[in-house]
Parts: sequence; C-alpha cells; structure tokens
Amino acid sequence: MIIHLKEGIAENKVAEIADAVEALCFFDGITHVLVNSSKVKAVPSHFEEFVDQQFIFDSDIQLASRDYLKETRPIQIGKNQVGSKSINTLMITGPCSVESQEQIEACAAFNQSLGISVLRAGCFKPRTSPYTFQGMGEEGLALLAEMRAKYGLQIISEIRDASHADEVINAVDIVQVGAKAMYDQGILRKCGESGKPVLLKRGFGATLQEFVQAAEFILSLGNGQVILCERGIRTFETKTRFTIDLCGVAYLKERVNLPVFLDPSHAMGYAYGVPDLTRACVAMGIDGLLIESHPDPSSALSDASQQLDFESFGKLFETLPGIANTIGRNMI
Repeated sequence: MIIHLKEGIAENKVAEIADAVEALCFFDGITHVLVNSSKVKAVPSHFEEFVDQQFIFDSDIQLASRDYLKETRPIQIGKNQVGSKSINTLMITGPCSVESQEQIEACAAFNQSLGISVLRAGCFKPRTSPYTFQGMGEEGLALLAEMRAKYGLQIISEIRDASHADEVINAVDIVQVGAKAMYDQGILRKCGESGKPVLLKRGFGATLQEFVQAAEFILSLGNGQVILCERGIRTFETKTRFTIDLCGVAYLKERVNLPVFLDPSHAMGYAYGVPDLTRACVAMGIDGLLIESHPDPSSALSDASQQLDFESFGKLFETLPGIANTIGRNMI
C-alpha cells in the first residue's frame, strides 16, 4: 500500500503514523509518502484524517507500477532526458573496464567524436574467477573523472560490493548496479540514499517480479531516478552467453513506470551478433542502450569477445537513427 499524507502534518505525527502502519517513509518534495506491504489494504481508521490519497496493490511492485504513476519517470542525464514524454533513446558506450590512461582516453575521444555523451567503464569488476583482471579500482575512478572534465562526458561505472560503494557513488554521474549485485540490499539502500540516477541490471536468474522489487528498495528511500536494464537471462541455450528477454521488455514498458535500457553486449557475448541485436532493441522503442566498445578488443583485459572495435561500432551507430525515427524516436 502507498499512502500520501496531507500537507503540513508535523514530523512527529508523520513518524507516529509510519511506525503504526509499519511503513517506510520519504518526502517527495510535496508530501510525505508511506509505503508498506501490498498485503495491507486499508489505513487504520484513527489515521484516516491525515490521509490525502491511498493506493492498493496486488503485489510489492508498487512505487514502480503504472497503477501508481502513469507516465514513465523522467531522468535527467547531463543535458539529456530519458523517460517521461521524452522520445530519446540514449546511447552509452565504452569499454568493459578502465585499463590504462591511453585506453580510456581513446574511448572518451571516440565518444566525443560521435556526439555520445555518456562513457561507461568498470573500475571494480565482479569477475567470476578470482584469477582474472579485477579492475583498476580508485585509480580507474580518477581516470574517469579526468575524462569527464576533459571531454565533457557523463560517467557511469559499477559498484561491485559494499566495500567501495561510497567511492563509486561520489565519483560517477550514473551509478550502475550489476546483475551480480541486484540482490545486494546494502548497495540498493545506498543507491536509494544517494539521490543519483541508478542503472539497475537484471540478475541473470531473476524473474521480472524480483527485478522490479529490487528497484523498489531504491524507490522506497525516495530516489525515483531508477533505470531498469535488461542484459540477458540464463536459459538452456549454450551458443550465446545469455538470452535477451524482449518479451520481458514489453512487460516492463507496459506495466512499470521506470525507463528501460538494454545491454545487447552482455546478452550476446560475441561481437558478431551485437549489431543486429542492437537494432532489434532499438525497434522496441526503448529509452537507452549500453554497448561495449574498445580501441582493440583483442587486447581487452575483460569481456574481450563481446566488445566492438571503433570501426564496427561506428558502422552500427550510423544505422540506428533511421530505425529509431521509424517508430517516432530519436537516437542521442
């Protein structure tokens, strides 16, 4: 249940009501919003005089539901907006990992040359094997900050675990919560408290219900700037890395009030399939894309097989505005 209290209620009374109904509480800029379990269907009668609106739900997809907010939530990323009534599809590209000054500067300059405003790159890498490249850590974050200042780019990077969550949140413009961290409530709560845009990736074994409920952890702390990112789920298929769930994307667009991005690089796992898969994603009318690109993928220290070289990415990017335009959207 979501409860909007009337304006002007004293803070101690708000806290009393929230405690009585066992609800999380935040101020949305206009009124206090209380959220508790969807199993609750009514406000206690002695608190009804303080209630402006109440919303009843069948599941704990509540703040993210279009039954609560009809329009997609607007999110400002630098000079660009996604969600709401925007018809923009935002491209984000960059390497899987920051590897060196020379490598990340080449990527930043490439983004700028194409007019792509957001650079992605990992600094703390949640690798499956402990014997592989784990990222440059804080040194990588410093290099990303340097690229932002020099090339005027927005920066997105991933939190691997709670040990460095604050460092990443403070350093980036968009916080990425990866598929392996989707269930980490410590990270989700820190993102909720940050007030920054958060890109939340779907865990490769997560249902849509679980995926959106992870977003609810962030929303319930008052941070409405959440982007959902489909990056492929694990199925019986072994010829591709994962299987991108475009059926799930259709559901999210219809039922959920958060912008939806897609990551075809991680879904496919192999560079040869990324361009066609990207074009299919754009045709879905999504809010944004994450594509991995690298000056020399053959030498990449992580995810070498799926990253596009600059020539391949450039050819792909040229094909996307036409597809977007046919469904009334703009590639930015």
